[in-house]
Amino acid sequence: MENSNILIIDDNQLVLRSLKLVLKNVFKTVTTLTDPHTIMGVLNTANVDIVLLDMNFDSRKLDGEEGLFWLSRINELPKPPAVVLITAFGDIDLAVRSVQSGAEDFVTKPWSNDVLISKLKSALEKHKEKMDKKVMMERSEALLKEMESMQKLSLEEMERKHILDTVAQEGGNLVSTASRLEISRQTLYNKLKKYGVIN
Repeated sequence: MENSNILIIDDNQLVLRSLKLVLKNVFKTVTTLTDPHTIMGVLNTANVDIVLLDMNFDSRKLDGEEGLFWLSRINELPKPPAVVLITAFGDIDLAVRSVQSGAEDFVTKPWSNDVLISKLKSALEKHKEKMDKKVMMERSEALLKEMESMQKLSLEEMERKHILDTVAQEGGNLVSTASRLEISRQTLYNKLKKYGVIN
């Protein structure tokens, strides 16, 4: 975790100071905020791997809804960080709801330092696996779509696409393109003329 960055949001300065002290030697950087309305600005400009988010910011409402709201906003990001929720008013139902809403884990105050660090480490690992799986699924879907579109192409269209893709990959260098395609330069020129790429 020493190469990871954590963002902590809690309206209690004493809690923030305590958490920063506990986590300063665990994470590369520890950023703290008291106002949840600044979360998105920080996440859009800074490299944050995990968020430790308080669930209650309004002392008149201690139902955890604020934490769940900000959790949903964080999870709307294209590449959201892992989120662990923390509250002094936690219960099992709230813990289950927070995990169902996309949090990696849930911590109650007062916390055990060892348990907190262990949960943050586990949350980072779980989140990385989840994001890796998501990227793999997206790549697989894109590949399937490409294969489906390729099936609709004629042999000539497939050859044209393959040649143009290779030209692009070789930065427009026709000598290296011909070499990569294992054809002569003259054959490549003839095919590019045939497909209307060059005059």
